[in-house]
Amino acid sequence: MVNFIRSNVLPQFGFSTEHSSIHPLGNGHINQTFLVRDQAKTMVLQRINTQIFTDPRGMIQNAANISQHLLAKRQQQQYPLQVVSPIATVSGALYVDLAEQGFWRAIDYLPHSDTIEVVDTPEQAKLAAEAFGHFAAALSNLTPTDIIDVIPNFLNLPQRMAQLHSAEINDSHERLAQCQKWVDFCLAQTDLVTTLLQYETDLPIRVCHNDTKINNMLFDSRDMSSLAIIDLDTCMTGYLMYDFGDMVRAFCSPEAEDSTNLANVYARPEIIIAAANSYIASLVGIITPLEKRSLWLGTKVMPLMLGVRFLTDYLNGDVYFGIKYENHNLDRAINQLTIYQSLLQQETRLMSLFSA
Repeated sequence: MVNFIRSNVLPQFGFSTEHSSIHPLGNGHINQTFLVRDQAKTMVLQRINTQIFTDPRGMIQNAANISQHLLAKRQQQQYPLQVVSPIATVSGALYVDLAEQGFWRAIDYLPHSDTIEVVDTPEQAKLAAEAFGHFAAALSNLTPTDIIDVIPNFLNLPQRMAQLHSAEINDSHERLAQCQKWVDFCLAQTDLVTTLLQYETDLPIRVCHNDTKINNMLFDSRDMSSLAIIDLDTCMTGYLMYDFGDMVRAFCSPEAEDSTNLANVYARPEIIIAAANSYIASLVGIITPLEKRSLWLGTKVMPLMLGVRFLTDYLNGDVYFGIKYENHNLDRAINQLTIYQSLLQQETRLMSLFSA
């Protein structure tokens, strides 16, 4: 792969073929990402998974539109973070389409950037939630129709439940016996689905990030302050409750999302409180009372929905999420559903954070 990139992709972006270093970057489930350096410059290079992003040109244009909007906001001193922008090829395109050999794009690399995989302190949660709140606030006046839905129904819990039910019926890889109790548990959450559909009828549609996990916020390695929001691939129209819920889902457990140390997988209330207070404060004047109340609903929905997705992929033979071992998606599913159960146990205490 490295030799192919060096010979066929780097020249398109004006990088040296002889003096460039190419190293894998990050641990994303979908795209292949590389850090590329030559003697003069650095970039982040990605091979887009076109099985998932079936309209990669549209996805890249979304990211470009959002980056341009954020840059304008930053110039007006209305957005405090740095902005990661696309890098054009030597011919001025925002991508390189090599057909069966990959669909490639490049974006800025920010010096002194650092990521974390697990939130350790309320202060980290506060900083990250504030950053995602600033991101949402800056996009609040971006017209939703300017952004296409690159993965239709990406955050559609009823559809995800239907997909799980279908996977259960088919049991195409004869794995149901290993996870029947978890499938039953997920499909029994009908009251939550009903409540969700009721809220969606009245919530305003926003341009959302849709993947607000902690490693999509860059820290400044010099002082660990907030630096930038990255990975705009799933930016689409949606509801703030999903962005907030996914953020809390990713922040609240002291374990990674595939940890099997279930005794230590739980929703830490101090992390949720810090994230909620910070996120809501950064959206003062923008977030509506109903949106504020919906944030707790999103907090419950997102670990359940991701657990359902992992479980469905496990039953279907691991066709969506990349895995490192046979039961990886099952372990991920159980991890997320354990977080969901922990949230339900703390509902009386935590939902008051979101009263209008």
